[in-house]
Amino acid sequence: MPVSSLKINPPERRITFHADMDSFFASVEVRERPELKGMPVVVGSDPKGGSGRGVVSTCSYEARKYGIHSAMPISQAYRLCPDAVFLPVNMKLYVGVSAKIMELLKGFADRFQQVSVDEAYLVPGPEITDFEEATLYALRIKDEVQKQEGVTCSVGVGPNKLIAKIASDFQKPDGLTVVRPEDVRDFLFPLPVSKIPGIGEKTADTLKSMGLNRVEELANCDVQLLSGKFGKMGLRMKQLANGLDFREVREKESVKSISRHGTFAEDTSDPVKITGSLDLLAEIVHSSLLKNRLLFKTVVLTVRFEDFSTYTRSKTIPIWTSDIFVIKRTAIQLLSEFIGNRKLRLVGIGVTKLRERDEKQTLITDF
Repeated sequence: MPVSSLKINPPERRITFHADMDSFFASVEVRERPELKGMPVVVGSDPKGGSGRGVVSTCSYEARKYGIHSAMPISQAYRLCPDAVFLPVNMKLYVGVSAKIMELLKGFADRFQQVSVDEAYLVPGPEITDFEEATLYALRIKDEVQKQEGVTCSVGVGPNKLIAKIASDFQKPDGLTVVRPEDVRDFLFPLPVSKIPGIGEKTADTLKSMGLNRVEELANCDVQLLSGKFGKMGLRMKQLANGLDFREVREKESVKSISRHGTFAEDTSDPVKITGSLDLLAEIVHSSLLKNRLLFKTVVLTVRFEDFSTYTRSKTIPIWTSDIFVIKRTAIQLLSEFIGNRKLRLVGIGVTKLRERDEKQTLITDF
């Protein structure tokens, strides 16, 4: 059934913003140490002269010119630019800065949704009636973030979350891209299919094998063909390629679990790459725990092999904690069952059995 024949009654649409901090961890480090401005800065594990394990958490745009990027093995980053400034992850600092930025952004929003430590959606109040006013409003947001917190952000403005998200990445760093409803197709159609959120490398490769390289080709593809290949995701991809996204911007309900998953660029059985990725995912999960002032008792590991078979393992510990080393140590213990000759496509870490932190409580971290 072509998308044009679908009978959908979407909720009221409103101008949507997506604010995305630029190279957030590295930017905060440069803010703290102005002498690093203009230098290639890499935040992540200790490179140990090129023999270090672990991965790049993020890096400055100057470092990216050398080919360094997030989730790259730290040893490879060192080989690409041994003169870069390598700094350890200081999650407590980043979470603190993030909390201030998010509170600032909420002040501009009628509806607000934080989606990570460095990005959020917001819908302005009814006083913003058109995209000309929205453009000026976005400039105010960018200016306030820069003045109050000393970092830059890129903002995308569009008629829905999809367009705002893609637009925020369009002119990084310190960018502003505004896409009006009448310009959505002109904006989307020339882009590669990989620019659609949720279309990863493997899916993009499958689409390319079907002759679908650009968003326009995906948008015009027969939905039966897509559904036959991808199931329900086929229809979803076609809708997104046509700029249709009916998700609302809304504050998340009370958190019951926190998890993050990462897909490898290439399926791997390399324990260094796998444990390095787990290390980065643990940092992200931990930052969410701190942001939400939560403790956990259960750590959950997810692995997906190259044949897409997926397994989860969990371990409940005897005490409530938010200790990142407990997350990492438990995840590595659970991972040991799966390290071998078979290649992994994805790993994930989660924490559950959550409760709010009692500031008077003394936390025990050894068990």
